[in-house]
Amino acid sequence: MFGVTLSIGPYRFAAPVVLAPMAGVTNQAFRRLCLDLMTAAAGDPASGTSGPGAFVSEMVTSRALVERTPESMRLIAHDPDVHPRSVQLYGVDPGTVAAAVTMLVEEDRADHIDLNFGCPVPKVTRKGGGSALPWKHELFRAILAQAVRVAAPAGVPVTVKMRKGIDDDHLTYLEAGRIAEGEGVAAVALHARTASQYYSGVADRRAIAALKEAVTTIPVLGNGDIWVAEDALSMMAETGCDGVVVGRGCLGRPWLFADLAAGFAGSPQRVRPSLGEVITVLRRHLVLLEAHYRDNGAEDPQTHACRDIRKHIAWYLKGYSVRQEHRAGLAMVESIAGFDALAAQLDLDQPYPGEVAEAPRGRAGSPRTVALPHGWLDSPDLDPVSAERLGEAELSVSGG
Repeated sequence: MFGVTLSIGPYRFAAPVVLAPMAGVTNQAFRRLCLDLMTAAAGDPASGTSGPGAFVSEMVTSRALVERTPESMRLIAHDPDVHPRSVQLYGVDPGTVAAAVTMLVEEDRADHIDLNFGCPVPKVTRKGGGSALPWKHELFRAILAQAVRVAAPAGVPVTVKMRKGIDDDHLTYLEAGRIAEGEGVAAVALHARTASQYYSGVADRRAIAALKEAVTTIPVLGNGDIWVAEDALSMMAETGCDGVVVGRGCLGRPWLFADLAAGFAGSPQRVRPSLGEVITVLRRHLVLLEAHYRDNGAEDPQTHACRDIRKHIAWYLKGYSVRQEHRAGLAMVESIAGFDALAAQLDLDQPYPGEVAEAPRGRAGSPRTVALPHGWLDSPDLDPVSAERLGEAELSVSGG
């Protein structure tokens, strides 16, 4: 695996690693944290590369972006020294997607655009969006065609992230991959679960291998169950995929990107932090969040940062012996000074707890029937009633 790189359009990354867009997580602060940890491990980028890996923003809806809602503008914010700037866009209407891509390109707000067709959340799929949409092949094709048409002249690559399909009886990934390749998409990423699986069960590496066989002229990226660097290495070896997309595995473990840099460089070096080292990273995350909200005009950025960090506390402390009152206290701090006072009460010399800290994190959920528009599965063609309902789909996605 030594020297493995990943090319997406004109960009070549030193390691074949992409940070998956995660709502409420992969904001400007978290992306910076992961990027810096990976850069520190990888050293100076190799000549001709665009950086250690790709770090994609939270999903933003095309309609909200066109309307320039304050939240949508926050979601696409990037540090000025970060390139390429990767933005994930969600849309169900070709014209609206084209308008959003036009805005991103003409105003120089993105260097890479990823289209989301993998979201399994009921409020999205019940309107025909997210992982439900590739079932309607021609609509899927039209959205990709419009996005590429607008982005390509500016040299901005468009990529696709998707799932295997709606359920085992309605798989779409092979046809969707061929369509994406034919429409000029620069890469396709497959979360190797169906929408009905949500995050339960085990990612199907055979599906990633099948997609790699079906799509031969652009990179195929594998996503699902990458908890440690060895998972990424084995996924690529088993499937032949060109890179990996890392999501839940880095929750509370942003140093996973340092491990991945080492792994793909052929080094056995791995980060095994003491509790004190974890707290140092966690505090930097909090400081970066405060700067993120301040730079984006929040009236009380420190309060916003403290509220944002709450979801991360349990992930960072997973496997370490920390009393419940301290966990709860850290999750309820109202200032950086308050965080420091509580952190000083912990046993910071506590060593790395081993595999328990590397266990799956985030909600897996359980298999479920996918919420879909009435009659959605009757045909892959888009009927007038479904087309009308799709007009409401972007409005069903909160947070921009």
